Amino acid sequence: MQTIESYHDAFVTYLSDFVEPKEPKALYEPIQYILQLGGKRLRPILTLMTTEILGGDYKKAMDAALSVEVFHNFSLVHDDIMDAAPLRRGQETVHTKWDVNTAILSGDAMLIMAYQLFENYEPKTFRDLAKLFSKTALEVCEGQQYDVDFETRDDVTIAEYLKMIEYKTAVLVGAAMQMGAIVANASEACQKAIYDFGKNLGIAFQLQDDYLDAFGDPETFGKQVGGDIIENKKTILYLKALEFSNVSDRRQLEHLYGINPSDPSDKIEAVKQLFVSSAAAEATSQEISRYTEKAFAVLEGIEISEQGKAALKTFGKGLMKRDV
Repeated sequence: MQTIESYHDAFVTYLSDFVEPKEPKALYEPIQYILQLGGKRLRPILTLMTTEILGGDYKKAMDAALSVEVFHNFSLVHDDIMDAAPLRRGQETVHTKWDVNTAILSGDAMLIMAYQLFENYEPKTFRDLAKLFSKTALEVCEGQQYDVDFETRDDVTIAEYLKMIEYKTAVLVGAAMQMGAIVANASEACQKAIYDFGKNLGIAFQLQDDYLDAFGDPETFGKQVGGDIIENKKTILYLKALEFSNVSDRRQLEHLYGINPSDPSDKIEAVKQLFVSSAAAEATSQEISRYTEKAFAVLEGIEISEQGKAALKTFGKGLMKRDV
């Protein structure tokens, strides 16, 4: 079995061939830009790992892994437009570096390219991958719409928020792993279990992302720290803070989420203090641990080698200790 670094390096090499210059430049240069910005590549790594853990050749899963990564980056390009985000992985977002119309069209092309990669598989594998991909892609769009809807609602529950991040983020992690299982010709029961493992890990990952958005190190996080606060996003930190705060602090938090100052630094600091003093920050850390352990519990029931389980656990624990 390969190391995580080996999977990463093999995938990046494969990706570099995929992003060779093409015409028209105005369409393909933004695609090359976003795909070469770096990132954790956790989804394609999980696809490759899963294939090998389940007895397949990880090299045969490269196109499936690449499809997941291309789709993920497509969603980021469009999300950044919707969020008016200036930075992605510490660099200008596509719509900032070029313009909104270019970002929309290049994103559309990426979605098509993601589907095209399945054409490199034999018919049954193609069908199974495409079916899973279509289901997942639609769920990601549903999750994004929930996220947008929440911006104008004052009654979002924690259960609704968890459903939103499950669809917007976690299902793609689960699908990345199930794609690896499909390439490895694993049983349907095994595919479902490995999907559930990935989905729970994905929820923990997004909760960690929410936490880092507020409390991450600006030097390593790669995105604008406090971005969710600036955009008044009702993350789990905000919802927990409302739940745990007294009336006075709750009103202050609601007030802060109702203003958009030209210099948001004071707002960010005030909100972060409320997240800490209300114990919302600690409660979020506990939720991250809970979903990580839930993922590991699913993993114990999957019939794979102890070495494979240990590798996936190590990967999962590493994600939860990250600062980027």
